[in-house]
Amino acid sequence: MASESAVWAEARPAEEGRKVSSRPVDLVHLSRYTLGERELEREVLELFCSQSLIYIERLRQARSDKDWKDAAHTLKGSASAIGAWRAAAAAESAEALSGEALSQDRALRLGEIESSVHEAKTYIGALLEDR
Repeated sequence: MASESAVWAEARPAEEGRKVSSRPVDLVHLSRYTLGERELEREVLELFCSQSLIYIERLRQARSDKDWKDAAHTLKGSASAIGAWRAAAAAESAEALSGEALSQDRALRLGEIESSVHEAKTYIGALLEDR
């Protein structure tokens, strides 16, 4: 992976009101969220990596609309906090499902979440390795 300074320099700032980043994690957003404290950034990223697994498993095991919505909502918030916009959008789509729509689209939405979270976690792993 590129050097730390190159990775950070390539992050694009979010335009006001829009979530914009070509990377799986918006590093400019993350820096704003953590007030530029690198140790806090590391901690938040590591927390996302471990907690996202828990909430994906809760989605898999959800037996009710409420269980599904609660897990998706929590994952959406966690992903949004670090600027993992694709993961947040996938969780938001999942959160909107209920009843018959949930029954029909559950596997698709779960797959989208797993894919976007995996992408973010892979990126985070490479980023933290460079630090």
